Amino acid sequence: MTVSRDNSLAVYQGIKDAGIKFITALPETWLIYLLQIADDDPQMAMVEVAREEEAVGIAAGAYFAGEPNILLMQNHGFLAAINGIVSLALLYRIPLCMVIAHRGHWGEPYPWHTQGGIVTEGVLRALNVPFDYARDPATVAKKLKEAHTYSLSAMQPVALLLTRDLMED
Repeated sequence: MTVSRDNSLAVYQGIKDAGIKFITALPETWLIYLLQIADDDPQMAMVEVAREEEAVGIAAGAYFAGEPNILLMQNHGFLAAINGIVSLALLYRIPLCMVIAHRGHWGEPYPWHTQGGIVTEGVLRALNVPFDYARDPATVAKKLKEAHTYSLSAMQPVALLLTRDLMED
């Protein structure tokens, strides 16, 4: 498996085009180039966390400080952050734009990713969190901007799932 640097750059450009200047993230294989690009960008603030639930709290704080932000995580990280999403973001109607590496789906070669991949969409639906898929580098910037805008107008978490078609060469 090779992560696409070009498509990662397209995702990052979408983040910038959406006016995002603050990222919270937990490192993950598909996100490696995104994190490197963000770390090298002096106009981007990035906080890497040890647990995704921490990222939810930091992103909520950034929202209250008026700082447009997104969360970068893997779908297992999304599942690990459910308490913060439900107890903070959903309860208090805090917009979170979650960009989730959708591992464990069709073509996944690693068994440790499959269980999270199987349940991610169902959990998003159960929480009534709107979500969409990013599959094409030509449209990912538009989808990112739309996801961020929707999180703000709906005053709730939304998710954009980064697919294997987008993230792998």
